[in-house]
Amino acid sequence: MGLKKSWNDIGSATLPGQQGQSGKEGDSTGGPKPQRAGKGAWPTLVIEAGFSQTLGQLHLTMKRWFSMSNHEVKIVLLSKFDSTTILLERWEEEIAVRPGATTTRYSLQHPTPVLRQSITITQNATTDPISYNITRGALVLSFKLLFLRDPGPGEGDLVLGVQELEEYAEDVWAQV
Repeated sequence: MGLKKSWNDIGSATLPGQQGQSGKEGDSTGGPKPQRAGKGAWPTLVIEAGFSQTLGQLHLTMKRWFSMSNHEVKIVLLSKFDSTTILLERWEEEIAVRPGATTTRYSLQHPTPVLRQSITITQNATTDPISYNITRGALVLSFKLLFLRDPGPGEGDLVLGVQELEEYAEDVWAQV
């Protein structure tokens, strides 16, 4: 079965509001079929993009996606951008285990968000055509976290290389 048939775009996944605030939809969300295809299913991937939001506000939203989904969201990808820079952050959760310490029930039930990857894309508008500088290489999304299973033959992590990141940057700045 092709991966496209295995992936469900959950564009309407909504993060419930807090203290009288309205809920928030992720800018893009998705998860594997059939596990995350039903009504009210949580996505495994949430993408949050922000121009007017601060990075701190995006971090709070990322933490809420993990906690409010009861840790069913597996990857939160943040994209903070302005007129010259895009910062991409890939967040995942892990169970904190200290060396020599036993894993407690609390730590198993309360994983901690961990920044797994940070990529900065800058625009060089002085060149014709415009060029981009991408630091820290390709963006890698774990197959196992996206699809909730080990990869089969011919499957593997989703890798967005420099060319795809340049195309993303071009699309972002065309909208700003």
